[in-house]
Amino acid sequence: MKERYINPFTDFGFKKIFGEELNKDLLIDFLNELLKGEQSIKTLSYKKTEHLGATEIDRKAIFDLYCENEQGEKFIVEIQKTKQKFFKDRSIYYSTFPIAEQAEKGDWDFGLKAVYTVAILDFTFDDEDRDKTVVTHVQLMDTKKKEVFFKKLTFIYLQMPNFNKSEMELETRFDKWLYIFKNLPKLQERPQKLQERVFEKLFTIAEIAKFTPTEVEAYEESLKTYRDLKNSLDTAREEGLNEGLAKGLEQGIVKGLEQGLAKGLDQGLAKGRTESQRQMAEIMLQNNEEEEKIARYTGLTIAEIEKLRKKI
Repeated sequence: MKERYINPFTDFGFKKIFGEELNKDLLIDFLNELLKGEQSIKTLSYKKTEHLGATEIDRKAIFDLYCENEQGEKFIVEIQKTKQKFFKDRSIYYSTFPIAEQAEKGDWDFGLKAVYTVAILDFTFDDEDRDKTVVTHVQLMDTKKKEVFFKKLTFIYLQMPNFNKSEMELETRFDKWLYIFKNLPKLQERPQKLQERVFEKLFTIAEIAKFTPTEVEAYEESLKTYRDLKNSLDTAREEGLNEGLAKGLEQGIVKGLEQGLAKGLDQGLAKGRTESQRQMAEIMLQNNEEEEKIARYTGLTIAEIEKLRKKI
């Protein structure tokens, strides 16, 4: 059955839902539910998403969404489609831009407004996925006292593959937001549990049949990129699994079946994932995509992408 609603993990879909001025209330509602108990956002203003370093040779940062509330607090909101070796490092690096831009000329007491980085992930941090954590909330902590040391820097990671509630199990508004992220392109009707006005608006703007021809074309291109990446990774995982099983069995004869299987699986999956990342990067390079965007989609480093560019 043809999809009725857009996929929010595509660039077009994510920005259609959250990145347009007319739909700002959707982003406010999502962030307020995510930060319930520590934030109550009344208004948001969109800020430019491309940020340059202090000098020409410094790395730049391109955010999916970058916003500021009525109190001057900053919000970076991103989707991440694939596992990236240094993704946590990158999210920390990105947070330095809204921090640094608060510096004032002349006398300044270094007072900072809060910075929030929200990452919606189409993967999990742990390949073995033991604890099924959906929301990872990170702040600077005094490790001895086990207390938050600095409340103005917050990182929140949503590991969407770990969210598996059915419609009947949805209890909170935040549950409903997560359900939408996980299931929107699979739905043909708005579920009974999602009858609030904010979701009525979301389903209206997410309906592909109501797009202009230009929007349909842009969405289909964005969806193709997402599917190519996903198919490439799925194929790599399958090939890596098969190779890992074979290698694990071979090693298991000598060192023990259990140890050999574990090691072989890890090596095979890692090799398959790396190869798929390179294949996707080559496709995007041939389409003249920016290196920063390729890094975000594939998880490769800029240096690895530059090396591939020279090879091509």
